[in-house]
Amino acid sequence: GDGFETQVDQSNPDIIYAQSQYGFLSRFDRKSGEALDIKPTEGEGEAAYRWNWDSPLLISQHSNTRLYFGANKLFRTDDRGNSWKVISPDLTRQIDRNKLEVMGKVWSVDAIAKNGSTDIYGQLTTIAESKLNPDLLWAGTDDGLIQVTTNGGQSWTKIDNIPGAPAQSYVHQIIASLHDQNVAYACFNHHRYGDFKPYLFKTSDGGKTWKAIQANLPERGSIYTIAEDHVDANLLFVGTEFGAFFSNDGGGNWVQLKAGLPTIAVRDIEIQRRENDLVLGTFGRGFYILDDYTPLRKLQKTDLEKEAILFPVKDALMFVEAFPLGVRDKGHLGSNYFSVPNPRVGAVFSYYLKDDIKTIKDKRREAEKAKADKGEKVYYPSIDSLRLEDNQPDPYLLFTVTDASGNVVRHLKTAAKKGLQRLVWDFRYGTPAPTHQRYVPPADQLFGGSELGYMVMPGRYSVTLHKFEDGVLSQLAGPVSFECKALHQGALPAADKKDYDDFCKKVADLRRAVSAANDIRSNMVSRIGHIKTAIQDMPAPAAELTKRAYDLERRLNDAGTKLNGDATLARREFETPPSINGRVGQVEGAIFGVTAAPTATHRESYRIAAKEFGPVLTDLKSIWDDLQKLEADLEMKDAPYTPGRWPKW
Repeated sequence: GDGFETQVDQSNPDIIYAQSQYGFLSRFDRKSGEALDIKPTEGEGEAAYRWNWDSPLLISQHSNTRLYFGANKLFRTDDRGNSWKVISPDLTRQIDRNKLEVMGKVWSVDAIAKNGSTDIYGQLTTIAESKLNPDLLWAGTDDGLIQVTTNGGQSWTKIDNIPGAPAQSYVHQIIASLHDQNVAYACFNHHRYGDFKPYLFKTSDGGKTWKAIQANLPERGSIYTIAEDHVDANLLFVGTEFGAFFSNDGGGNWVQLKAGLPTIAVRDIEIQRRENDLVLGTFGRGFYILDDYTPLRKLQKTDLEKEAILFPVKDALMFVEAFPLGVRDKGHLGSNYFSVPNPRVGAVFSYYLKDDIKTIKDKRREAEKAKADKGEKVYYPSIDSLRLEDNQPDPYLLFTVTDASGNVVRHLKTAAKKGLQRLVWDFRYGTPAPTHQRYVPPADQLFGGSELGYMVMPGRYSVTLHKFEDGVLSQLAGPVSFECKALHQGALPAADKKDYDDFCKKVADLRRAVSAANDIRSNMVSRIGHIKTAIQDMPAPAAELTKRAYDLERRLNDAGTKLNGDATLARREFETPPSINGRVGQVEGAIFGVTAAPTATHRESYRIAAKEFGPVLTDLKSIWDDLQKLEADLEMKDAPYTPGRWPKW
């Protein structure tokens, strides 16, 4: 349904104040599920209140039992809505809406839906309370007035005809500064009159004078909402018809926030102060969250002239992401169950790159476009220059994470694209899996996961930013130090973190070696298959080489059984003894995804796998040597080429 202003008790989140059209306000008890109607009602003989479709509602920062609610008058309760007090006169212009022109004329009483489906006119649209002074309140109306009281509503001062604000414009929001009680911000929205320009104003003297601060906001894009940072008074955010913008110089210059935010009307902005998260509510009934916007506080105009910036890294909370549904994403709940992915778990690196790192081709195309724009001739490049383009590798950015001792923990690669960007490190070392055999599950595959390395220990780490260009890695920014802290330790966490880390490293090393040996074995099996075909086509006797190939194939099969298990037995019986690879995979899968200590079973499986692997690796190296000798003899006998064999010439 339609969305309306809602307030949550800051001291008791089980108490929620929610409303529907025209001020129908309820106090909802999450524990009992009960909703109590607490809408203020007219007294005996009192004229009907005029409520906005989305009536302004505010819970006090000074008392969780105090709320303000606006019709054409302002109401206050100090007992959670059990009783209400009117603390203002009618704060609107009190214009008779039946005398207003709509579509160029005043409509008769017989017009369809006259005063029915059309909006009620002449009511409050926004309320603000000063954090610094509980008696300082602001209110805005749909007919262009701002009202302010400094004594809790005993008297009000009307503010009208702010220079630059259209007459009788809808006051969409007022906020009181968190830093100075004399400062407030107001945004006017005049789109009902066909005017889609942004109107944003600031007062620094309690409303006596106002200054326009929409500055370089797009000419077309009505403003709906504004928010002020709780740390930096100069950091402001606005939501407009076509997106969100920020300014860190008090409104002198505005920059659009993108990075996943579509072109959409942003109707509301809230700030989660503990985590410094920016929360946007859109007209499309969506929510967008910018996690930890603190880099915007530190970003200065002079910084934007630097080649690159690596911002301070927030302390990172380490945990293993849970899957409460048993599998990834939303499990088997179906497409009707709406959900969105959680932010990636890890340390977040915020960085700025002034310009794209351009290739030779990029630079040529830019130069050609500039000439074409000037009407100059553009000639075909030389073959040598095109060859340089073809052979040039793509540039990229490389983030290097090191531990407190300076040891490299992880390299992270990303595109060398300009702008303010983010990258997440998942607290893990690189995977020991072979580079060409790293499993990534399809989007619709809920079981299993991508190959991962094991988690680092909590502690201090650093990150450095490099760029790769034409074969050279050069440092751009950093190092920046940060802390990784364990979050919500389990009931049975590993008591000895160093022992856990050492064991994980041993398992990763064994996995790397076993995977390598298994891949080389598979490669030799493939080469043997090609060799058998080549023997049949070579112009020489085949018996001796055929026997040698047969013997090598049998030895490879024996090694394969030890590494991967007895396939003959597995096809006929469910229960089979574990192979070397099976033991390693079982231990890796068990401990890489938890923070608990390895069990005695894990340690014993590792010991057995490591012991059995040594002789198998020796056998495979011997097979490799014999295979190369066989390939050399094939070449001497003019056999057709087989993969991996150098020709004689």
